[in-house]
Amino acid sequence: MIHPTPAIVAQSAVRPLPRWALLLLCLAYAVPGFVGRDPWRNADIASFGYMRELALGRTSWMDPLLVGVPPDGDGLLPYWLGAWAIQALDGWLPAELAARLPFVALLLLTLAATWYSVYYLARSPGAQPVAFAFGGEAQPADYARAMADAGLLAFIACLGLAQLSHETTSYLTQLCCTALLFYAGSAMPWRTAWPTFTAIAGLLGLVLSGAPTLAVLLGLGCAWLVACTRGATLRSRAVAAGVLLAATVAAAALALQLDLWRWRIVRFEDLKQWQSLVRLFIWFSWPAWPLTLWTLWCWRQQILSREWHRHLLLPLWFALVAVTATLTTQPADRALLLGLPALAALAAFALPTLRRSIAALIDWFTLLFFSASAIGIWVVWLAVQTGVPAKPAANVAKLAPGYVPSFSLLAFGVALAATAAWCLLVVWRAARNRPAIWRSLVLPAGGATLGWLLMMTLWLPLLNYGRSFAPQVAGVAAAITDRDSCVVGYGLNRAQLAALLHHGQLHMVPTEQLAQCDWVIADASAAPLVSALLPPAQWQEMASVSRPTDRGDRMLVLRRTARKR
Repeated sequence: MIHPTPAIVAQSAVRPLPRWALLLLCLAYAVPGFVGRDPWRNADIASFGYMRELALGRTSWMDPLLVGVPPDGDGLLPYWLGAWAIQALDGWLPAELAARLPFVALLLLTLAATWYSVYYLARSPGAQPVAFAFGGEAQPADYARAMADAGLLAFIACLGLAQLSHETTSYLTQLCCTALLFYAGSAMPWRTAWPTFTAIAGLLGLVLSGAPTLAVLLGLGCAWLVACTRGATLRSRAVAAGVLLAATVAAAALALQLDLWRWRIVRFEDLKQWQSLVRLFIWFSWPAWPLTLWTLWCWRQQILSREWHRHLLLPLWFALVAVTATLTTQPADRALLLGLPALAALAAFALPTLRRSIAALIDWFTLLFFSASAIGIWVVWLAVQTGVPAKPAANVAKLAPGYVPSFSLLAFGVALAATAAWCLLVVWRAARNRPAIWRSLVLPAGGATLGWLLMMTLWLPLLNYGRSFAPQVAGVAAAITDRDSCVVGYGLNRAQLAALLHHGQLHMVPTEQLAQCDWVIADASAAPLVSALLPPAQWQEMASVSRPTDRGDRMLVLRRTARKR
């Protein structure tokens, strides 16, 4: 039985979003957050620490160590990318900026792969809109382009994407590789060369980024759904499915060879954790998840049919794998990040069935939420700069004691231009324009980009002060008078060690070399252990340095006063 499609779309509704506008939106979203900031706590600077050690030749490329400490994940690819960039651009760019350039490319590649994934899914026979009796229905190519625009807008609009996609960690490489594999599953068997290349790159990249289980699950699902594709010849389906299956087997063999298989299932034993997960699902993938639920309802006959509609089942499989990983592994938000391209694709297929009242509700909510957020960001920035209004200025002074505000004409100009663009976008959306299928996602994507860009321009100095180790490490380094001596760390995590190496330029060594060192930096929470290992008769506390925004986060600086006889 052939189930009719619920999509009713006229040709007038599939005019494409201007390419210059879409490209400018992607650049405005991708570039801020990578440029002009310090490495942030915790995963961001920890990853950069390993990249820096590799680039300087201080550790093995296959088994990197940071002051004798191995990384907490098994993915080596992000460390390699950052280290290669640091080496290639040595003397041209600061190390922290050079290490981020490959990740800028990864984010842009993710955006492009998401667009093309939705495009090819929308070209599927089962995704086509209803044919009108007298013509005038959307043409397949125009319909696919408009749906791809909508899918990309839904992806950018997801609130949880902003911070995690701008960190130099394995999670961004996993996101990019997932998007590449998603594109391969969407384009096969209609295309061969590029989907084959992206499938291999995506699967191997997932393995080398520390996600071999996800690679195997997603690869097998892609192979099965491609084999069941409607409208393609049996030979093309068999070849495409065989390529995906072979690439999946190769990825699994590589993970076995590198000993990357790890069992990371965790248990949630109390209600508080489940409540936290519910909150995560609500805000992290907003506004994609309500549109996804609408898609599942309106297209339910196609999903439950025996015709294997890949434009629904493929993104549904990717989303289910990501949701399962979110429920069973930690950190949960990093796992849910990998499902955003698929959720955005499902959200796009809600638009052909979306009622006008629901679209208007999305517009009004988005307009109020992001306009209020932008006003709040501007008010806080103005208060920090001038002291007026007094209450926000007092709140900032309380949360970030010792912060000295600075003014950047470039950042101010960019923020002002972005705000003006938002105002023009709102005016355009409120006007009586010709209908476009992607119009309901323009304000969510534009608002998310505006909020992120304003924070990465107006608030960047304040965020650097609060989220960077630089102020605290400066105090620690000032207490060490003999800069040529080696320093041992006790109770320090990877992020703290990386910060001391990068910001403090200290000669940190493993604890095994304590006998040769006269200085120790310890985390204050490990003070009882430090007192037992380092007797006060032989060691003197020289300084106790707190992080400005968290007085409970303190580092102790100890100096040797006498050696054992």
